[in-house]
Amino acid sequence: MSAPVGIDALLEKIRSGYARVEPQAAYEASLAGALLVDIRYQALRERDGLIPGAVVVERNELEWRLDPQGSHRLPEATGHDLRVVVICNEGYASSLAAASLHALGLHRATDLTGGFQAWKSAGLPVAPS
Repeated sequence: MSAPVGIDALLEKIRSGYARVEPQAAYEASLAGALLVDIRYQALRERDGLIPGAVVVERNELEWRLDPQGSHRLPEATGHDLRVVVICNEGYASSLAAASLHALGLHRATDLTGGFQAWKSAGLPVAPS
């Protein structure tokens, strides 16, 4: 059995496996066809608003909705080559979610550094919920 790993070490290990994106790069990726996936819970979406064009998928449904082979997948989940940018509130839960998508074979999945709060601070589009 391996030694326990704290969340900070786990995040560092996970994040070393892919390139995270900054807000402007995520915005540009969405214009180029990347799927932005907002996993924030409803109260945060209601409080802070939504990213126009982002798909809202509750975290506990993410893998079922984005697995291209799954029977409960979203229509946007067209293949394992899909570029996905996962967005949480501050960029922590989204890293764990992106790692889970990698495990499903979505090798181009990443997450937004700083999450929705960084997007909003960068002055990128936000719509009321």
